[in-house]
Amino acid sequence: MTGQESIVPTNSWGEASAILAAHGVEEDTSFYRDFTGADEKAVLAVPQRIQDAWARNDADVFAAIFTEDGSLLLQDNQLVSREEIRGYMRASFHGVLKGARVHGWPLDVKFLTPDIAIAVTEGGIIRPGESEIAPENQIRAVWVIVRTEDGPRLVSHQSSPVKG
Repeated sequence: MTGQESIVPTNSWGEASAILAAHGVEEDTSFYRDFTGADEKAVLAVPQRIQDAWARNDADVFAAIFTEDGSLLLQDNQLVSREEIRGYMRASFHGVLKGARVHGWPLDVKFLTPDIAIAVTEGGIIRPGESEIAPENQIRAVWVIVRTEDGPRLVSHQSSPVKG
């Protein structure tokens, strides 16, 4: 190399470690489980960023992961814009979710088009003072993620309780 060449990512979605580092998130390589393809890992950087935002209880960081018209269905609350998501999470992180964090892992990643992926995860909320996800806080989630100039963004997230 002469120093003049640009380094082109080996995949179309970017490198997960670079995406996470750009947002100050420490990569958890164990999170990926069996989804080790470069594009899969880049898509799964989105749930890792969400987990980090919860750990920080930071509504601004949380909302910034969504597209401007992003959608979040959380319990019975359907939020339909980044600003609605920010406001709801800000109130929650200062109220019922104060000190809570989430943990999860991927069950599936599918590419619908070159620019749209769906991920399915399982996990849940860990409340303050708890060390693991209580059975009543277990969820499965569907994530619709798009590839943008700024990296992967979340268009829609829906979670449902796991009853078993």
